[in-house]
Amino acid sequence: MTIPRQIFKMYDIRGLSETEITPELAEKIGRAFAVLLKQEVTDHPLTIAVGKDMRETSPAYQEALTQGLRKSGVNVIDVGLVSTPAFYFSVGYLKADGGVMVSASHNPAEYNGFKLTRASAIPVSGDTGIQTIADLVEADQFEDALEMGTMKTFEAIPELSAEAEFASAGHRSIKKFKIVADAANGMGAQYLDEFFKMVDADVTRLYWDFDGSFPNHEADPFKDENTRELEQKVLELGADLGIATDGDGDRIFFIDDKGKKVPPAVLRGLLAQIVLRDHPGATICYDIRPGKITPDLILESGGVPSVTRVGHSLIKEQMRSVSAPFGGESSGHFFYEFPTGTYEGPVTVATQILQEITERAVPFSKIVEPLGSRYVHSGEINFVVNDKESTIQEIKETYQSGQLSELDGISIAYPDVWFNVRGSNTEPKLRLNLEAVDRETMEKHRDEIVAIIRKHQ
Repeated sequence: MTIPRQIFKMYDIRGLSETEITPELAEKIGRAFAVLLKQEVTDHPLTIAVGKDMRETSPAYQEALTQGLRKSGVNVIDVGLVSTPAFYFSVGYLKADGGVMVSASHNPAEYNGFKLTRASAIPVSGDTGIQTIADLVEADQFEDALEMGTMKTFEAIPELSAEAEFASAGHRSIKKFKIVADAANGMGAQYLDEFFKMVDADVTRLYWDFDGSFPNHEADPFKDENTRELEQKVLELGADLGIATDGDGDRIFFIDDKGKKVPPAVLRGLLAQIVLRDHPGATICYDIRPGKITPDLILESGGVPSVTRVGHSLIKEQMRSVSAPFGGESSGHFFYEFPTGTYEGPVTVATQILQEITERAVPFSKIVEPLGSRYVHSGEINFVVNDKESTIQEIKETYQSGQLSELDGISIAYPDVWFNVRGSNTEPKLRLNLEAVDRETMEKHRDEIVAIIRKHQ
């Protein structure tokens, strides 16, 4: 079978609906996933949890995928319409041998895809099975099992997941809050509704109805243009804070009472400090992109910083290997070690932030502003270049006097400036993230590196 290999990525399978991804391909992916797991689980019949997001093509793809699994003799548990964190919870809670979530995360409406896990929501990545699945689909030599796999549904996952996350944050007091929340017509509305049942809050909801066409704005709060309306609404209503979630709900962002987005690195460092109170001396994981406030706060709280490559599956893998109770990615993913697995915990994050503001008895901005002003960040700058390797090599040679790490792309550090340049694992782009002790230093080195990269465009 001829397939678009480019959709089989490092972290998931993701491509254009109806052209790159079709129901036929979805069924073959189900069959290939069954082959992969049957090679690993040999002592009992496989059970796989399957969920979907609100995209228009998700029901058809879920049905086709489920057929592929069942024809291969796999028993399927349909966990229904769920956020990705609730899906991860379902795999561990139901003690499934693996799971598939039909979603394209925060991608625009014309995309869809599949996130795959093993038992305990351990991700299947490009290095641990996705490319094998692609090979199996291409070979297209599947045989029907002697007996069709069973099919049953389990519909209580969203409520159970939110309750478990809320409990994981501990039972500290939470005052009454005035909150504005923007779900971008995505799955975050589901667990935020459950969360708001558990706290005393005056909530204004923006773009709450599920709509996979994303009619109001792109479901990616990492981009500033997608949170501007939320920021304005927080100021207009005099709210204590704003909350934004992405398309499948595995990323969460916050706006402070002054209408400013809290940088994920600041939020990650703050959450690390909160977690370290209950886990003294623990190891905390974070990705290599600049955000020095995170290791600063980990060290200040007696924790052990553990830097990782970029990508949710890679951070989760390292968290498991070093027994880290918490980890965070610069793009807004925050992970916890739950009884059901290590995965994103947006309800836990929201609960801990409200608890912290309550305990400190000051506005949110008073907590995050001093942390955000410690360093100056360039923001992530993306480039399409002709040759990623030669571009990175020139930057490496230009800054050879700095401290070099090649953990993920190149990271070079000087006492007053540090940066990371890496090729995207999901797009044909080179990404630059740079941070410095002051704005003048940041702008000087940012412009130097941008000039080098542009020579290669």
